[in-house]
Amino acid sequence: MAISWLTVLRNVPWTDVISNAPKVADGAKKLWSSVSGKREQPAYREEARTESRISDSAALSVLREEVADLEAQVDELRGQMLASSGLIKDLADQNAQLIARVELMRRRQAWIAGAAAVAVVVSVAAAAIALLPA
Repeated sequence: MAISWLTVLRNVPWTDVISNAPKVADGAKKLWSSVSGKREQPAYREEARTESRISDSAALSVLREEVADLEAQVDELRGQMLASSGLIKDLADQNAQLIARVELMRRRQAWIAGAAAVAVVVSVAAAAIALLPA
């Protein structure tokens, strides 16, 4: 016996879903804003690299700037990864709650179907007994 979608939707813990929705939405907005608001890649001094008479100290300072920029990008990506991991965890927890509720409703529906079958058998037996000549 298939579970009706209407039955499933009626028995979803909407209070939990609604109470968690702002937290999930805020996490999604923060993640989207951090991902979509990418800053432009820094324009490194190409002229410093291409000059044939560049001093070692100038090259070293350019490399240090590039390393600092790359470290900042890695830190930003790490933050985005943590934010997305938290959001995924929240969504997974909410999904697990919904699955547990659906499974509970499936079990209840099986019990109700069994009880209904027993009730039909008992009523048919009672009708048969009542209709037998005495």
